[in-house]
Formats: sequence, structure tokens, C-alpha cells
Amino acid sequence: MTDDHIVKSFGEELDRIDQLIVEMGGLAETQLASAIRALVRRDSDLANDVREGDARIDELEREINDRIVRILALRQPMAGDLRVAIAALKISNELERIGDYAKNVAKRSVVLVQSPAMSSTLTISRMGTLVQSMIKNVLDAYVARDAAAAEDVRDADQEVDQLHTSMFRELLTYMMEDPRNITPCTHLLFIAKNIERMGDHTTNIAEQVHFLVVGQDPEAARTKRDKSSTTVVNPVLPVSTPEEAGGA
Repeated sequence: MTDDHIVKSFGEELDRIDQLIVEMGGLAETQLASAIRALVRRDSDLANDVREGDARIDELEREINDRIVRILALRQPMAGDLRVAIAALKISNELERIGDYAKNVAKRSVVLVQSPAMSSTLTISRMGTLVQSMIKNVLDAYVARDAAAAEDVRDADQEVDQLHTSMFRELLTYMMEDPRNITPCTHLLFIAKNIERMGDHTTNIAEQVHFLVVGQDPEAARTKRDKSSTTVVNPVLPVSTPEEAGGA
């Protein structure tokens, strides 16, 4: 076997990993879009399709991991090739988590069908559209080996964080105004958090693309704009008459 043949074969193996990453990312993007559509349309059948579709993402992660393990054991890659293997290993894990969160959104969408529709789903839909765009853009950056495009994806996550904080406050207010809103709003809070976490995993992929291209992690730490953990919402107290308040 000639050295040229070995190099060509190794290159084909790395190309195949790239293809699998793109396929996996495309499925994760589709899963998210379908989960949001199921939520907005209150479509339980579509939500169940999303839940079942997660198995394929898991299969792709296992295949990518197996291929990378073989490459590390048999090829002992160095420098740039080693970065490709390490980045792909981490990116596949991030995509698998995005798929899990899409499945969680679908699960809660099925439960929400039993409750009255709420306008907050439109804001959640906007969050989902933003993250879906981030996933597409980070996959494009991965294929093109474009560190600048990956940095743009990191920056885009700030809007997702801000929407999540706004949604958190809005839903808490609804819950305090009417106890009947507690159950559906709780599910919507979890859905919003799931989508916010998808954005975080997408930015992690962007950081891996930067590592793959540049050879080191981004210098600047990513700024988180999600303030839901420190948000304080003042309760809306009912107006009482003097008699109800014990007055004269």
C-alpha cells in the first residue's frame, strides 16, 4: 500500500465524518423546527414524530464516535487532523443534546394541547426560529472552516438569552395573575429553557469550529444575557375593599 493511498484513504475518512456531522446537524435543525411547529399548531401527531425521530440523531452520534475512535487508534492523527477528530467528537455530542431538547419540547407540546392556547407560544416560536438559524449558520461555518462566521453565531445567542429572560418574566406574571395558568405556564417555562439551552449548545459548536480553524479556543469569553435566574417579579395583588381589608 503506497503512502499516497494511505493519505487518500485517511482524507476520505475525515470527509465522511464531515458528512455525518452535517447530516446530524440538519436533523437536529429539522427536529427543532418540527417541535416548534407542533407547539404552535397544537399538533400531537407531529410532536410524536419528533420524539421518534430523535433515535436517528443518537445513531449518528454513535457512528461518528466509533469512526473517530478508529481513526485515533489506527491513524494517530497529528496537528490539524487531530483537531478535526477532536472537534467532530465534541460537536456530535452537542448536536445530540440539541436533539434531546427538541424531543423534550415535543413531549411538553403534547401535554399543552390539553390546556387553552396561550399567546406566549408566539414568542417561543421566535426563539426557536433564531436558534434554528444559528444551527444552520454554525453548520455552514463548520463546512467552510470559517472562524468569523462561527463568531457571528456566538454573538447571535445574546438575542436568544434576552428573549428567554423576557419570556420568563411574562410567564411568571401570568401565573401570579391566575392560578389556572400555572400548569400551562410551567410547561412553557421549561420549553423556553430547553430552547435557550439549544442556543448554548450551538454556541459551543461555534467555539469548536473556532478551535478547529485557529487551533485554540476563542480569546473572549461569551457574554450571557439570560437574566432569568436573577429575575424578581413583583406579585400582582388583588384590590380589596375597606371591609375586606378590615377597615371601617
